Amino acid sequence: MTASSDWPGSETLSARTLVMGILNVTPDSFSDGGRYLRVDRAVGHAMQMIAEGADIIDIGGESTRPGSHPVSADEEIERVVAVIEALRRKTSIVISVDTSKPEVMRAAANAGASIVNDVRALQLAGAIEVATELGLPVCLMHMQGEPESMQVNPGYTDVVTEVLQFLLLRAERCMAAGIEREQIIIDPGFGFGKTLQHNLSLLAGLHRFVATGFPVLVGLSRKSMVRALADSPGSDLAAGSVTLALYAARHGAHIVRVHDVRQTVEALRIQSALEQSPVML
Repeated sequence: MTASSDWPGSETLSARTLVMGILNVTPDSFSDGGRYLRVDRAVGHAMQMIAEGADIIDIGGESTRPGSHPVSADEEIERVVAVIEALRRKTSIVISVDTSKPEVMRAAANAGASIVNDVRALQLAGAIEVATELGLPVCLMHMQGEPESMQVNPGYTDVVTEVLQFLLLRAERCMAAGIEREQIIIDPGFGFGKTLQHNLSLLAGLHRFVATGFPVLVGLSRKSMVRALADSPGSDLAAGSVTLALYAARHGAHIVRVHDVRQTVEALRIQSALEQSPVML
C-alpha cells in the first residue's frame, strides 16, 4: 500500500491550519465516550464535521484519557474498521486512525485510513515496521508513561527540550526505517503525562517544534487545562478549546485536533481574514 493521494501536501499545510475532527468510537473517552458506538451514528457525526469544514477525521477505538484501560487489538479493530469502511463509501475525506497497535494500523489502512496517529510514537513492537510498509503519513506524539497512570505526578527538568528531543529521536528512527521525512507529523502530546504548567510551557515553546520543519499537530480540545484556565466548572469547554486552537494556529500549528469543528473553523477563518486585511487606523 502506498501513501494516500488525498493527504495534503506541504503547500496546503503551510497555507493554513487544517482542522482534524475527533471521532471516538469508544465507550469511555473523556468527552464523548459512548455517543458514537453505532456505525450509523459515528458516520453521521463524521459527515456533520465534514460539512462544518473538517479537513481530516480522526477515528479512535481505544480511549487514552487519564486512567483509561487498554483494549485488545481485535476489539479495537471491530470498533474502527466498520466505521472507516462506511465513511470511505460516502466521502474522500482524509481519515486518520488513532491507534498504537500494528494490527489495527494495517486493518484501518486496508479499510481506507490515510494517516496513522499514534500516541506512543510507533514504539510498540512491530508498529514502525507496519507503518513503513503501509507508506502512510504518521503522527508521532509524546506521552510520559501510560494512560492508566500518566497523570500521577508527571515530572520534567525542561519539558519543552525533553519532549522535543524525544520527538526528534522518534522521527530519526522512523526515517531510518524507511518512512519519508515528508510523511512525519509531530505532536507534543498536551495532557499526556503533563501538568497544567507543563502544557503552558509547551504552548509557549511551540515555535521550537515548528522550527524543526515537521508539520506540528496540536490537540488541546476539551482537556482539563481548558477548564483550569477558564476557571469555570460549568463551562462546556467549547469557547476555551477554540481559544487555545487559535493560539496554536497563530504560533505555527499545522493541524489542530478538535471536537468543536464548526466553531474552530469559523474562528480560524476570522483570524485569517484579520491577518490578511490592511492595518486599520
